Amino acid sequence: MTRAERVVARFPEKEIDLLLVTDLTNVRYLTGFTGTNAMAVIGPDLRRFVTDFRYVEQAGHEVDGFEVERGPQDFMTALAEGWPPGELRLGFDDGHVTVRAHRRLREVVPERIELVPAGGLVEAERAVKEPGEIERIRAAAALADDIYAWVEDQGLVGRTEREVALALEHEMRLRGAEDPSFPSIVAAAENGALPHATPRDVPIPAGTLVTLDLGCRLDGYCSDCTRTWATGELPDALAEIHALVLRAQETALAAVRAGPTGEEIDAVAREIIAAAGHGDHFGHGLGHGVGLEVHEAPRLSPTGTDALVAGNVVTVEPGVYVPGLSGARIEDLVVVTEDGCDVLSGAPKALRTVG
Repeated sequence: MTRAERVVARFPEKEIDLLLVTDLTNVRYLTGFTGTNAMAVIGPDLRRFVTDFRYVEQAGHEVDGFEVERGPQDFMTALAEGWPPGELRLGFDDGHVTVRAHRRLREVVPERIELVPAGGLVEAERAVKEPGEIERIRAAAALADDIYAWVEDQGLVGRTEREVALALEHEMRLRGAEDPSFPSIVAAAENGALPHATPRDVPIPAGTLVTLDLGCRLDGYCSDCTRTWATGELPDALAEIHALVLRAQETALAAVRAGPTGEEIDAVAREIIAAAGHGDHFGHGLGHGVGLEVHEAPRLSPTGTDALVAGNVVTVEPGVYVPGLSGARIEDLVVVTEDGCDVLSGAPKALRTVG
């Protein structure tokens, strides 16, 4: 089955006849289109793709299995016609469509067509990766490993966090990345107590922890990997934080397989960290799906009710963040299998000293 056919097979979940796809990541997943303005409509016997003048030729090269049409300058009005006959229920992605866009849809789409909230259908298919997708993510993860080795060789002490972040993003582009999967994090000393710290124009000192969180986008697919390094001999409190996070990460990693829910895997790491007295210092979920976007389904968190299935690609990234002191996070990117997981991240996790 094609991706569109698999999504159509999910229509009974939302009781719809057709699905309007406007989120560009979902459009790309279904059609292959990489431009910045398009929408698609799919149904049992309908594959309609609409873009504007700028992208018609590009769509002709990229889009397969859909009828490509050039929309009018008032783009949404393309949906005034081209529908199958009769009364229809048209699903739309209520997680992405704004109130204004919904109002415009209702003005344009014929009255015989009912608009039905139907978000998540494409994302549910995206959560289970095809072999070709896994290979693209594997390549992006390997590039991230190379960047970690390069940063270690360049050194940290005396360079500013921002300098290191800019340099590693430049290097990943030189090595083939389209761009970073997200703004890279380089956070030393007390800045490491912020889970999503912004790199500062502050020199990295010796004798502390430095958290580096980076990912590469390669051929459309993302990677995501975090390592925490020492910049010299550490105070006992910082060494203990790193050791705790590493133990929690490796224990949770061993629990990843098809079957458990995201909540159950999250609890494995969370209980270890809480037992060590740092429960209040681990406030985010254990992990998330990665693919065309760096944050997608499924979620490994206290609210992650979906069971993992083979083909999910997820992160496992516990952290401990002590305000005013520092923090540590260790993150691997893995493919869920029936009896375990295939770890894609290869950069060493044991505490390393990088001067």
